[in-house]
Amino acid sequence: MHKARAGIQSVEVGYTLLDALARAAGPLMLRDLAAAAGMSAAKAHRYLVSFQRLGLVAQDTRTTRYDLGPAALNLGLASLSRIDAVKLARERVGPLMLEIGHTTALAVWGNRGPTIVHWAESPQAVKVSLRLGDVMPLLSSATGRCFAAHVPAQAIAPMLEVELAQARVVSHGHVPRTPEAVETMLTEVRSRGIARAVDSLLPAMAGFCAPVFDFDRHMVLGIVALGSIAGFDTDWDGVVAQALRTAAAQLSSDLGYKA
Repeated sequence: MHKARAGIQSVEVGYTLLDALARAAGPLMLRDLAAAAGMSAAKAHRYLVSFQRLGLVAQDTRTTRYDLGPAALNLGLASLSRIDAVKLARERVGPLMLEIGHTTALAVWGNRGPTIVHWAESPQAVKVSLRLGDVMPLLSSATGRCFAAHVPAQAIAPMLEVELAQARVVSHGHVPRTPEAVETMLTEVRSRGIARAVDSLLPAMAGFCAPVFDFDRHMVLGIVALGSIAGFDTDWDGVVAQALRTAAAQLSSDLGYKA
C-alpha cells in the first residue's frame, strides 16, 4: 500500500462548488449551489469570493446567480485541446477485450471512410481477414453503419451510392438495398446507441460498434467488438452490447461530451 500524499483540504472542498456548477443545467442561486456542494451558504460564499477573483466563477449582478467564469472555460479548452481520443481509447481496448472475451478494435473516419486503426485480438477469437488500415463498408459492417448514422450525410453520400448500387446487384438479406431501408437501419442505430451487423460482412460473424463523441458532439471514433456468431451475444441489450455502450459513454464523457 502506498502512503496517501498530503494535500490541501480547502482546495478539495472548494472544488465541490466548481463541480456542482459544471453539473448544473444553468446558473445557480447561492443556496442551491451550496446545497449541491454539501456545505453551508456562508462557507460557500467565502470560496466563491476567491473563485470570482480568479475568474473561475462569475456572478450575474441582476439575478445574483453564479456560473462558471472565463478562467474555467480557458482551463477546459486547454485540457480538451491536449486530449488524444485514440490514445485514450487504445488504453481501454485491452481490458474491454478481456471483459467480453471477443476481439475489439478502434475505427476513425479516414479520407476513404471508416478505417480500422487499432486491433486487440482475443486468444479465443476466430481468425478473420481484417487488418489495420482496412476501410469498412457502410452497409454491411457494424463499424460502417455506426459512422453512417452519425457523420454528416454529405460525407457518406458518394460511398453510400456505390454500395447501394452493389447491393442491388448482389442480393443479400442482411444488407439494405434502398435509400429507405438504409434510413430505417440508421434510425435504429441512433435510437439504440450502437450499431450491429450479423452475417453480413463476413460469413457466420457478428459485430457491434459503439460511437464515441467529443465535446463538440462529433463522432470521433467507434469501439468495435467482433466474433463468431456461435459464441457472440448478438442481443441489443446483451453483455457485449452493454459493455461497448458503457465503454463508449465513459470515453465520450472523458472527451467532454454531454449527453
